[in-house]
Amino acid sequence: MNTNKLIEIALAEDKVFQDITTKEFISKDKKARAVLIANKPGVLCGIDIFEKVYKTISSACKVESKIKDGSLLKKGDKILKITGPASAILSGERTALNFLQNLSGIATLTHEFVKLVKNGKTKIYDTRKTLPGYRTLAKYAVVCGGATNHRMNLSDMVLIKDNHLSLSESLADKIKSFRKKHKNILIEVECENLAQVRRSVAAKADIIMLDNTNYTNTKKMIAFIRRNSVSGYKPEIEISGGVNLQTAKKLAKLGAERISVGMITHSAPALDITLEITID
Repeated sequence: MNTNKLIEIALAEDKVFQDITTKEFISKDKKARAVLIANKPGVLCGIDIFEKVYKTISSACKVESKIKDGSLLKKGDKILKITGPASAILSGERTALNFLQNLSGIATLTHEFVKLVKNGKTKIYDTRKTLPGYRTLAKYAVVCGGATNHRMNLSDMVLIKDNHLSLSESLADKIKSFRKKHKNILIEVECENLAQVRRSVAAKADIIMLDNTNYTNTKKMIAFIRRNSVSGYKPEIEISGGVNLQTAKKLAKLGAERISVGMITHSAPALDITLEITID
C-alpha cells in the first residue's frame, strides 16, 4: 500500500514543519516518549501508517507495538509507544492520529455489522463511497473489521446501475456481447423491482443487486431468483441501499450472499484514541 503521497499531502496541509508552538516552546534537542491509549473499545487499524507519518517527519522516531491491526481493543489499552525528538512527536500527533482514529473507526463499525451477520452464508461488503484518494486505506480498514471488499474501482467488474439501464436497450444482448470479449469479469446488475430482476435472471447476470427495496419485496425477489436458479447458473444476491445496524440482522436472515453497506466507509465515527507524553 503506497501511502507516501497521502502522508505528504496531510503533513503539508497541517504545516507540520512550520509548527510555531513547538518551535518556540520546546527545545529542539529535547527527547520524549509517548503512549497511545484507547479511550473506547474498538478494532485497531492503521499502525503502519501511524508509524510512517512519524518516520516521514523524523527518522529518529521509533514506534513499538505488540498489538496488530484487526485486534480488538478494550478501553484503557495501551496500543503503542513512541520515542524520539519531542518536536516530532508533538508536531505529528494530529496527522498521525487522524489516520489511526479514522481507520480504526471504519474497522470498528465494520466489525459491528459483521457480528450481526452470522448465518455462515451472508457476508458484509463495502462500497466505493470513500473519500477521494483514501479508498485503499478505507477498504483495508474494512478487511481489518472482518468484512469483504466490493470492487475497488470502475475497471474491476461490471456493475450495471439504474442509469445504465435507462440508457441501454437489450440487457441480455449487451451481456452476451460483453462476455465474448471479457470472459473472466463478473457482471452485476442493480434491480429495484421484480421486472428488472426477471431481466437480470434472463440475461444471466453473475450477481443481482436488490437496491433500496423494502423487506417484503426483497424477500419476494430473492425467492424468484432462487426458483429460477438452475444447474450451471446460480447468481449471487446482494442487498444494498440504506442498510444500518438496525436492519442488517433481519436482512441477513433472507440468505443473500452479500449485504453492501456504504456507511462503514462514509459515516464511521473516529475511534477515540489519545496520545499522552510519559514522564519519568
